[in-house]
Amino acid sequence: MISLVVSLPQILLILIVILLPVLSFWFLYSKANEPGWASIIPIYSTLVWLKIIGKPWYWLLLFCVPYLNFVFLIWAVNLTSKSFGKSEGFTFGLILLPLIFWPILAFGSSKYIGPSGN
Repeated sequence: MISLVVSLPQILLILIVILLPVLSFWFLYSKANEPGWASIIPIYSTLVWLKIIGKPWYWLLLFCVPYLNFVFLIWAVNLTSKSFGKSEGFTFGLILLPLIFWPILAFGSSKYIGPSGN
């Protein structure tokens, strides 16, 4: 018989890993004057994200091309960082430590300054 007992620390860890990114993106979209709920709709969220960073809709198709998608995703994360007044160093943090840097971007004092920082 398999025991499916889950402890309180495990539940808290699961909630943090799931809710923290959802809330972070919700607040980022709200900072960029977009509806927060748009961050939880799968394809629409990417289209809104592309609007926030000032890139055309067809980038969504480029995100689906193997190997090329890594280049465009990193580029999009960099443009997101710049759209909120951060530097390339912050982009490095967003990519390597996302559970720390996305909430900093969302809940911190950064302001949306326009697509790609313009």
